[in-house]
Amino acid sequence: MPAISVILPTFNRAGLLRQSVESVFAQTCNDWELVIADDGSNEETRTYLRTLPASRVRILWLGHSGNPSRVRNAALAAARGEFVAFLDSDDLWLPNKLERQLAAIRANGWCYCLYEHIDASGARIEPKRPRPRHFPDGQVFESLLKLELAIPMPTVFAARSLVTSAGGFDEQQRFGEFHDLCLRLAMNSPVIAVRETLCRIRTHGDHYSADRVAAHMSWMRLYEKMAPLAPTAHLRSHCLRMRSVTALNVAWLQGNSRDHAAVWSTLKKAARFSWRSPRWWYAALKAIVRPHVLGKR
Repeated sequence: MPAISVILPTFNRAGLLRQSVESVFAQTCNDWELVIADDGSNEETRTYLRTLPASRVRILWLGHSGNPSRVRNAALAAARGEFVAFLDSDDLWLPNKLERQLAAIRANGWCYCLYEHIDASGARIEPKRPRPRHFPDGQVFESLLKLELAIPMPTVFAARSLVTSAGGFDEQQRFGEFHDLCLRLAMNSPVIAVRETLCRIRTHGDHYSADRVAAHMSWMRLYEKMAPLAPTAHLRSHCLRMRSVTALNVAWLQGNSRDHAAVWSTLKKAARFSWRSPRWWYAALKAIVRPHVLGKR
């Protein structure tokens, strides 16, 4: 059995997918299998996938669901390695990524590495403002929950048993699903930071997270889900506060579309988390009135 199962979901990205797969084959560590879960791609992508060597790559031909968590879970269920690493079909690994993380990880644990952003053509993107140099080891649940730390999926390397015991990907969490998984991993195990840039994460116009309302609603769900799980009263309170704030963001976006019913529905559901805050009620009233004002313009 391979030591590492590489989990790679894809849908209709033949050109970028080819580069991602090539970055796996270029690894200095060869003790891996590549499990590609195809979410009902078009013939161009399927034709490329059929060219990959069956000795190293297993393809799961799935019907299209449009649910990245479901696709990743299918690959995770088929994985055989002691460890798993995650790669999206538009991102890249540097050649020593698996080697460095395999050397750093402990049994039943997980680790992450540093990364850089690239554009659609693969050119490095310089950050508009310096990123905080905050790459902690150990217990990181609070840092993740407060968004002081973000761990992108292609940077993570984990014991498969840890990922499966955490429940894998939440298929109801349509956005922020990997942050949700990292929170659950952090509940169960300290993390190791490999402070080397070993991943390239691509920024382009074809990202699944372009639906801002749905993305915010998913974050509302995440905070509501984490509220009873957080280990301290302070963090539970933080979850409820962020759930309330995110609901206001959703209502504001819905108001931009003059969707009065959606604004009311969002705020009604949020009220039970927010009713003690006069500032929240003031902001909610503004969100309710705003679509009517916009409608008169």
